[in-house]
Amino acid sequence: MTVEANDLARTVLATRPIVPAKDFMTSKQFYSDLGFQSKMLTDDLAEMSLGACSFVLQNYYVRDWADNFVIHLYVSDLRPWWDRIVAAGLARRYGVKTGAPHRADWGATVAQMIDPAGVLWWLHEVQTALPAG
Repeated sequence: MTVEANDLARTVLATRPIVPAKDFMTSKQFYSDLGFQSKMLTDDLAEMSLGACSFVLQNYYVRDWADNFVIHLYVSDLRPWWDRIVAAGLARRYGVKTGAPHRADWGATVAQMIDPAGVLWWLHEVQTALPAG
């Protein structure tokens, strides 16, 4: 019996990346300050959720991995995200880098944030629905 890709697609519920943490408690607090809710799964894993977005934060760190990890988050409105990043003082409090909203070369409005472990987040404002597939 051959399983078709469409059959597999109907079974997918979510994608949850597993994000490294150099200092688990600091990263957990960082994401909580950003607005994510944490739910401990084990002593070394926390589910971080905000609306339809979730990921697993793990108490594990490899610098080369973290420094090359990128999460591209599509949002309908970038302004409240940037306002939250600034109001929470994430750059100052956690010593992380942020990049203010700007128009990227390809025309999208984007902002960047690097978490305490070095994970890069691209916040991408989407003006229209994402293309299928």
